[in-house]
Parts: sequence; C-alpha cells; structure tokens
Amino acid sequence: MLETSSFSTLFPKYREKYIREVFPRFRKALLDQYIEAELNLVEGSMTVSTTKKTWDPFIIMKARDAMKLLARGVPLEQTLRVLDDDMQCDIIKVGNLVRNKQKFIKRRARLIGPNGATLKALELLTDCYILVQGNTVSAMGPYKGLKIIRRIVEDCMKNVHPIYHVKELMIKRELEKDEGLKGENWDRFLPQFKKRNVKRKQKKDATKKKDKKKDYSPFPPQQAPRKVDLEMESGEYFLSQDEKKQSKKDKKAEENRKKK
Repeated sequence: MLETSSFSTLFPKYREKYIREVFPRFRKALLDQYIEAELNLVEGSMTVSTTKKTWDPFIIMKARDAMKLLARGVPLEQTLRVLDDDMQCDIIKVGNLVRNKQKFIKRRARLIGPNGATLKALELLTDCYILVQGNTVSAMGPYKGLKIIRRIVEDCMKNVHPIYHVKELMIKRELEKDEGLKGENWDRFLPQFKKRNVKRKQKKDATKKKDKKKDYSPFPPQQAPRKVDLEMESGEYFLSQDEKKQSKKDKKAEENRKKK
C-alpha cells in the first residue's frame, strides 16, 4: 500500500496490567495480517497502522475494532475472533441513555440477569458474545445478531425488560424450524406486551413547604385572650347568674330554630 492508515484509542488505568501482559500476543496476531501495533504506557493508548506489505484494505478496520474491544475489557481470545471475515463487532454506549445513576445501575444489572443468566440466554439465541463493562456493552458476532443485541440493549435502558425479547427470540427460533410457516406473517404467534402505567406516590413539592413557612420575627406571638377577657368584651361578665342562664337558653333556642 502506498499510504499508511492508522487508528489510536485510549484504555483505562485498570486495564493497563492485562494489556501489558497480552499485548505481545496481540501484536503477533496482527503482524500475521501485516498490521503493526504499538503500545504507549505513558499516554495509556494503543495504535494500529498498515505496513507496506498490507494487501487487504479492510483489515485495518478489523484491527481497529479488535483494539477497541481489548481496551473495553474483552479477553484477548475473544478479541482476535474479530479478525475473521464472518465476525463483526458493535460497541454500544449506554451511559448517556439514562440520566438517573441509580436507574442506570438497576437497568444494567437487569440486562446481565441473576448470575449472568439473561446475558447467557441472549448469547445462545443470537450467536453473539456480549460483555457489559462500565458505560458500554461490547458485542461480537454475525451482523444479524448484533442488530438484535443493539435493539435489546437500547430497549432495556428505556425500561423494557430483556426477558420479553428472550421469549420472542425463542418463539421465532421454533417457528424457523417449520418450513410451512416460512412465507407467512408471524405476528399472530409472537406475544403482545402492553405497557402498564403504575401509579406511584407523588412527592410533595418543596415549593409548597416553603410557602407554608412564616416569616421570621424576633418578637413572641401575640397571647390568646382569656375566657374572662372575652366575657368582658361581650358584656356577659357583668351579668348575674340567672341572666347568664337565661342567655344560654336563648342561644340554644335560636340554634334549634336554625336547624329546623
């Protein structure tokens, strides 16, 4: 090749020890494809570039994908499979799909499943290798399987459980075995899941609480009037006992009339 093409990528600090151990084998595998690989521990980066003997123009793209997968935590044995012609890869960024960190952690754990059961089921149904690491999901396999994996991962971050997709894939796999249904529409066999809006407790607005708070005053609140003071204002205090009894009877009589 007349021109030299190169790609570089950074890797996290915790991957430095592993990459340093496996990089000689990684470099040897790329040299078999006439691709040069360099490791820079000072900058924490890897670089792949073509050589004069490189004859396949697309192999540099494969080497770039392998380098990215190695930086994202994929083991070397799985990474080198990307160099095959029938193997593709997809690195899905999921960190910016969910704003709330707690929700993101829960949905990422939902994608993995208990003891990795959900991830294993997806690998078997799509013939892909899947690795969930940090804010990314790395997948390797045929193009058809990668397309399904991307849809499942994005739906999981949108609060759609992966088990629904697993059930759908299992039904499709059984339908593929029946030759009589190859040219028909499978929608009637697939499960239809409806979204349910679950009512949750509404949080009390902080603004309302602030409105209820009274303005601060250094003076004590005004003292409530005593019963004697109220009687003196109305004039009942100066009445005799018989007059007080008579006024109470009159009040009760008026209340009974109003009720009637």
